[in-house]
Amino acid sequence: MVLITSCGTGKVSQTQVSETVSGTDGLKASVVSTEENVADGALTATDFRARKIEYTTVQDVAKSMEFLASDELRGRESGTEGINAAADFIATRLSADGIAPYFKSYKDTLSNFDTPTYNVVGVLEGSDPKLKNEFIIVGAHYDHIGILAPENGDTIANGANDNASGTTTVLELAAYFGKEKTNKRSIIFALFSAEEKGLLGSKHLAEKLKGDNLDLYVMLNFEMVGVPMVAKDFMVYATGYELSNVAEVSNGYANEKVVGFLPKAKEFNLFKRSDNYAFHTAFNIPSHTYSTFDFTNFNHYHKVGDENEEMDYEHMTIVINTMIPVVKGIANAAVKEITYK
Repeated sequence: MVLITSCGTGKVSQTQVSETVSGTDGLKASVVSTEENVADGALTATDFRARKIEYTTVQDVAKSMEFLASDELRGRESGTEGINAAADFIATRLSADGIAPYFKSYKDTLSNFDTPTYNVVGVLEGSDPKLKNEFIIVGAHYDHIGILAPENGDTIANGANDNASGTTTVLELAAYFGKEKTNKRSIIFALFSAEEKGLLGSKHLAEKLKGDNLDLYVMLNFEMVGVPMVAKDFMVYATGYELSNVAEVSNGYANEKVVGFLPKAKEFNLFKRSDNYAFHTAFNIPSHTYSTFDFTNFNHYHKVGDENEEMDYEHMTIVINTMIPVVKGIANAAVKEITYK
């Protein structure tokens, strides 16, 4: 993302995480469509909470976060052993969750970066004979900035919020759809390298897919969703909010106001500062980033303090479960509802 914040909120300690995890018993409830739900068996965000239906749990979030933002990965700088280990972890997860590699391998080497580094790209074919030829991309960058000058003896910029949080969100969405296979359109799950080097991973993939004449409907990106926003009446904001009806469509499938407008995001032009922008440029299709970084709730941007201890795993779990019916609705709509204005 971009720029600095002033004060941190929404912190959850590892003790709190452990207590929450033990309370779930690590169970993941499968979502079963019933006739009483809305058309096509879609579950809304309200259904998830009111019925206590939980697909992703705090424990699921913790497992991914504690690896991706661990000291072992040395800050996941592009072209290093640390990010390569993260790429292997992501590829293994996609495979285990029933997501096929989009190319010959899950790992696609960037053509615009000198040291070998990889996007990790999977695909889940849609179930509808016609709509499966249309694609949506659900993405996030998984790289960070590596090693910094010492600060209180710490040199590793772990990148928990930026962007292990977005990566974990995409992996959990992939796990849901890989199991339930409820998508009529095909979904590409893309985890990008070299975002921190100038959005290079997303530029590489966007240009490659454009060259293949992919029928891309929409790109939904997740960036810095590790802590809740302060005093807002919505859960996440969409960058480029005013450019399309993505918020209206998202909120319709959630059956509540989940996506809103953050003036600061427009002021600092965050629309152009994450991986959604490459797909906007290449395809001129609705391409947006969902985020909860509100310029007041996180003060460790590009610092060694971007640690798991600063994350709110319960908040992340709610975001993921809330976004399931949103992505499902967008994937299953009879027509391409999201359009640029």
